[in-house]
Amino acid sequence: MKNAVHHEKDTLPSENQTALHLRTGEGKAVWMNGDLYTQLIDTEETCGRVSILEATIPPGGGPPRHNHENEDEIFYVTYGSLEISAGEQTFTATAGSLVFVPQGMMHGFRNTTRDFAKQLLIFTPGGFERFFFEVGLTAQAGRPIPEVSNTNQEFARVIGAKYGSYQEVKI
Repeated sequence: MKNAVHHEKDTLPSENQTALHLRTGEGKAVWMNGDLYTQLIDTEETCGRVSILEATIPPGGGPPRHNHENEDEIFYVTYGSLEISAGEQTFTATAGSLVFVPQGMMHGFRNTTRDFAKQLLIFTPGGFERFFFEVGLTAQAGRPIPEVSNTNQEFARVIGAKYGSYQEVKI
């Protein structure tokens, strides 16, 4: 059978694994560069296969261009519109759009509209979500959005390198 995936017996899912269910509003969240990132599934919950975050991006928001040496990243826009750059290409991604970025490719996204946008960030293999929770500031209801500063961005660049990510300087 062409394109069939064959697994060794010891790589099949364990009988002890269970399905995961996350209710609306659950998941720990952090602020980073003015954007809100909520963890939906982390690498430990998927035996390293995948991690998924929801990103809420205000007008003008988005990270500096960066890459991931170890992970592919999938962007799936669920609300609003984002400009997503990948390599030399730029896509206008609206709700329902998907952009796949292979590991190593420089990429980024920007909300160029006057409304918030939301997207799912899917990393495979999982693990890069740890970067967000090491760099970001814990989001708490009723507290203002933290200001973005050059110190925050430099810290993100240093920690990014630890996770195999080079980040361009955001101006």
